[in-house]
Amino acid sequence: MELIYKPWAWYVAGPIIVFVLFMLIKLGKNFGMSSNLNTMCTIAGAGKFSDNFKTDWKINIWSLVLIFGVFIGGLIAFNFLQVEAPQLHPDSVDSLKSMGFYSVNTSYLPQELYSLDTLLTLKGFVVVLLAGFLVGFGARYAGGCTSGHAISGLSNLQLPSLIAVIGFFIGGLLMVHFLMPLIF
Repeated sequence: MELIYKPWAWYVAGPIIVFVLFMLIKLGKNFGMSSNLNTMCTIAGAGKFSDNFKTDWKINIWSLVLIFGVFIGGLIAFNFLQVEAPQLHPDSVDSLKSMGFYSVNTSYLPQELYSLDTLLTLKGFVVVLLAGFLVGFGARYAGGCTSGHAISGLSNLQLPSLIAVIGFFIGGLLMVHFLMPLIF
C-alpha cells in the first residue's frame, strides 16, 4: 500500500525558508543554485581556460554542501514523502490534453515530457537541450537563477532581482500561452 502525504502548509514551509535565508544572510552568504556551477567549474580546472574561474573554491565549499542537501532531500521526498498530484482546473486539463498531455492530474511531472522514452526521441532531446541552454544563458545573463533572485535578492530589497523576477514571470507566461502550444 502506497502512503500518500499532504505537502507541508505554507505556514510551516515558509518560516523554515525564512530561517535558512536569515542564517545565510547572517553568515554573509547568498542563496542561489546557479552560482554553484561556478564553484564546480573551478574545481574541474576551468581556471586554465578562463580567468573567471581562477578563484579559491574552498571558500565556497558550503555551496556544494547545499547542492548535496538538495539532492538528498529530493531523494528522500521522492522515495518517502509522495504527495498527491495537484488537481488542475478542468479547463486547464482540457487545454493540456488537446496538446497531447494525457497524464494531467496523475503526476507532478507529465510523462509526455519527462519520461525516458520521450527524451530518447529527437524532439524530446532537442526540447530538453534547448531548454537547458536557455535556462543556463538566462541565469548567467540575469546574474542569477530564479531561486537566487526571488528568495535571496528580493529579501535583500535588490531592484535588479525584482526586475529579474518580473522577467521570469513574463517569460513563463509567454512560454505557457504562446510557445508551448506551438511546440506541442
